[in-house]
Amino acid sequence: MAARRRPAEKPTLEGELVRLRPIGPADADSMWELVTDPHTRRVTGVTATYTREQVDRWCADAAKAPDRIDLAVTASGSDEYLGEIVLTDLDEVHGSANLRLSMRPAARGRGYGTEAIELVLSLAFEGYGLHRVGLEVLAINPRAQALYEGVGFVVEGRRREAYRDGDRWCDAVLMAILDDEFRARAGSTD
Repeated sequence: MAARRRPAEKPTLEGELVRLRPIGPADADSMWELVTDPHTRRVTGVTATYTREQVDRWCADAAKAPDRIDLAVTASGSDEYLGEIVLTDLDEVHGSANLRLSMRPAARGRGYGTEAIELVLSLAFEGYGLHRVGLEVLAINPRAQALYEGVGFVVEGRRREAYRDGDRWCDAVLMAILDDEFRARAGSTD
């Protein structure tokens, strides 16, 4: 099945716990907290440093990016930015994309990330007709790997010693979920 074209406007998705909406200028303060958090930087392998002006500009322009969907994770009933979930490298020919989730420290462990992933996978497979969504998680982040496995991602391999963790190296674990795997899981929860 061929992938369907993405709409020009970024979606807003509603769940029981979360509302996902396009990232905007009002999210800059919270995103700044996230991109400067040492733990977040460590477990995601981020080495780039950003200026506050770059973060402000990114938040102002994120909704315009043509090859990705950047959504703020907010709790239902509040518009506060708790984190972000991103579908990037959207490839309509191959029906694939990559997923990235990053939550602010105070929002972790509350189920927001799980529901955000499920909503975005539904968008990817049912809305855009994609075949595969992949991701990369660092081996030093077993909590994130367990989260991804819990929503149906399967380990496909490793990029050995692909990232630095202080003075040591760490592996990147490659994971993905296919459309039929997603549909089988969604059907089993009805």
